Amino acid sequence: MPAMEVILLERIESLGQMGDVVKVKPGFARNFLLPQRKAMRATKQNLEHFEKQRTQLEAQNLQRRQDAEQVSGKMTELAVMVIRQAGETGQLYGSVTSRDIADGVTAAGFTVGRSQVLLQQPIKTLGIHTVRVALHPEVIIAVKVNVAQSEDEAKAQAQAEAKPAPAAAAAEQAPVEPAPAAEAAPPAPGEAEAKPAKAKGKKAKSDAEG
Repeated sequence: MPAMEVILLERIESLGQMGDVVKVKPGFARNFLLPQRKAMRATKQNLEHFEKQRTQLEAQNLQRRQDAEQVSGKMTELAVMVIRQAGETGQLYGSVTSRDIADGVTAAGFTVGRSQVLLQQPIKTLGIHTVRVALHPEVIIAVKVNVAQSEDEAKAQAQAEAKPAPAAAAAEQAPVEPAPAAEAAPPAPGEAEAKPAKAKGKKAKSDAEG
C-alpha cells in the first residue's frame, strides 16, 4: 500500500516539525495522526488552508508550549509508585503499561493521557524505571516509575537509588596525598668531565705566563 502524505500540525518525534509535509504509512495516519488531530491529509485545499492559518496555529502552539514548560518545572524529580506481584527473579506477573503510568502521574496531581507517555514497550520487571512523558511535543520530561511488590519495598528501592555507590563515596572521602617532589636528575657524563678539563686549561695558561 503506498504511503500517505500528511501535513504535521505539531512536532512529531522522528517525523518533523509543524507544517512539514511527510509521507507515513496509511495505518499510522488513520489510527493515530488524523484522529488525534496531529496531522491532516496533504491535499491542495488543506495546504492552502494551513498556510492561511499558520500564524494562528504557531501562536497557539507557542502558548501551549509555555504552559507545558511551567508545569514541567513543578514535576522535577516526579516519581510514581506502581504495585505489582512478581516472581523470585523480579519478573512481573503481567506488566506496567503507559495507561498505568498516566494514571500514576494524574494521581500525583498532573493530568496526562496515555498517549503522552512515551513508553516503547511495557515494563515487565521490578525496580525503578525512567520513562519519558510529553507535556507538549517540544516539552518532554523524565518520570521515575518505581515498580515494587509493596510500598515498603518501593521505599527501600528509592532509598537505595538515592545512596551513592560505595566506590564513589570512598573516592569522595579519600584524602588527596601531595605528589612526591621530583628528584634532581644526575648530571650527564659529558657535563661531569667538562669541569676538570676547564680547570686544567686555566693551569696551563698560568704556567705559560710564568
